[in-house]
Amino acid sequence: MLKRLYDWTMAKAASKDSTKWLAGVSFAESSFFPLPPDLLLVPMVIANRKAAWKLATICTLASVVGGIAGYMIGYFLYETIGRWVIDFYHLTDKFEQLRQTFVDYGAEILIIKGMTPIPYKLLTITAGVAHLPLWVFIGASIISRSMRFYLVAALLYFFGPPIRAFIEKRLTLVTSVFAVALIGGFLVVKLL
Repeated sequence: MLKRLYDWTMAKAASKDSTKWLAGVSFAESSFFPLPPDLLLVPMVIANRKAAWKLATICTLASVVGGIAGYMIGYFLYETIGRWVIDFYHLTDKFEQLRQTFVDYGAEILIIKGMTPIPYKLLTITAGVAHLPLWVFIGASIISRSMRFYLVAALLYFFGPPIRAFIEKRLTLVTSVFAVALIGGFLVVKLL
């Protein structure tokens, strides 16, 4: 089953609409969607290493624009949409502490945590609720998201064929590690 899913993802990654999907997932992940754009970025770069930098740019720009949407949810719609997203991740009890930390260290938090598996949407909504200045939010988001996506693209660009062989040979291990990292990101946020 994992092999079929991997083959399907690789086929979509090489399709003519793949960049639209990548942009859409990158946008949505920054404001409400639970899955990271790496699910498409990695196979797309593996399928076409020459496009690595273009794909990282698409991820970065769409993620920052999606982050602005998340910021606006926190700033204007926290009591309706924002609270629902925070409750969905079971972070209501930790949210006030995170909000106060954003008041004190907003840009630093975005730059450091925006590169980790911690769900970025939680950071964007919190930044809006904390009324972090929008220009600070955008600048920190550009830095953190570009560092994250360009790092992934660079690793795949320079080490693509061995990484692809490793993934195809050890698909269960790779998906398990990815799932642990994703769940670990949620747990780190919950425990902070």
